[in-house]
Amino acid sequence: MLEGKKILIGISGSIAAYKMAAMTRLFVKAGAEVKVIMTPSAHDFITPVTLSTLSKNKVHTNFVSSETGEWANHVELGLWADYFLIAPATANTLAKMAYGMCDNLLLATYLSARCPVIVAPAMDLDMFAHPSTNANLKTLSSYGVKIIEPNSGELASGLEGKGRMAEPEELIEYISNLTIATSVLKGKKILITAGPTYEHIDPVRFVGNHSTGKMGFAIAEEFALKGVKVILITGPSSQQVKQSNITRIDVTSADEMFDATVTHFPKCHIAVMSAAVADYAPEKVSISKIKKSGDSLQLKLKKTRDILKELGKLKTKKQILVGFALETDNEEANATKKLIEKNLDFIVLNSLKNKGAGFGFDTNMIQILHKDGQKINYGLKPKNEVAIDIVNQIIHLLHV
Repeated sequence: MLEGKKILIGISGSIAAYKMAAMTRLFVKAGAEVKVIMTPSAHDFITPVTLSTLSKNKVHTNFVSSETGEWANHVELGLWADYFLIAPATANTLAKMAYGMCDNLLLATYLSARCPVIVAPAMDLDMFAHPSTNANLKTLSSYGVKIIEPNSGELASGLEGKGRMAEPEELIEYISNLTIATSVLKGKKILITAGPTYEHIDPVRFVGNHSTGKMGFAIAEEFALKGVKVILITGPSSQQVKQSNITRIDVTSADEMFDATVTHFPKCHIAVMSAAVADYAPEKVSISKIKKSGDSLQLKLKKTRDILKELGKLKTKKQILVGFALETDNEEANATKKLIEKNLDFIVLNSLKNKGAGFGFDTNMIQILHKDGQKINYGLKPKNEVAIDIVNQIIHLLHV
């Protein structure tokens, strides 16, 4: 999958830099073209001569060569690459990336890169666990930088814990999978729904729920980062779109979301329905604010149109349809019933019983139930990582 791909490797100052000789050789063996950028401190752990010999390309360190006076064009390097892998990525380099600092060639190239950027952190366990490192990784993730989690094991300090950079074989597998994803998603159009719906009672009040849209927006961003066009239909949400290939359509009510979704679905290859759509809406909407009077107010509700069921009827064999189920009781049984009745390819189940999952949180814990009976459980993760898991399941369906 890496034949002809242009891989730019950025190496910062960590003992794990010695692994990049093997990494470079694996990329070249796989048919990729490799160029290397090193920070000055990386020279303490591996020599440019080694990497230049293995990559068959000049290694870049400084903006201007001390030998020839030639300028290393960081913009050109950033535009050249299909993937930019920064490994090992030290705590110092991650912090500078997160805050847009630009005091070496590697950082200048990162800020110029238009390709997917992947970082493989390497540091001692306390450094990796420090709140500032976690915050920097979260910031980079929000920018679309992909993070390959370090392994646990014996560290250079002699301590045991999480902080060992992923092995070269793991890094090449990760980028190979990214290439597969790009290939199978090429030309695809994605439809996503997100957020709540508000069903008006009068001009002031509404029936709604606590959905923020964070999960749906994260899924849209993950697809967009893979270069595909996304139509995002969202109920009222303060979340912002960050990628230019996402077309945002704002709606308010379940009826508006139904109309927009049914209109766009036939033109899409994949639909992920993560919105928390109201099941019921007021039968009558007052044109004026209802004034407080008496001890009670009777509100008659009517069932809203079922978006997911309608899409299940419209779905062709060439389309993938994914639904969500947020449950509080008999979670798996209820989700399985919905999966079958709505003609879904798989359903994403999350339970309000799980701490840190559900509406309003930055994290989620899901279980994916496939129509063939396969069940996959995931631990509690940030929603952007949950989005990666969901997108990867869709890619798997496309690839098999």
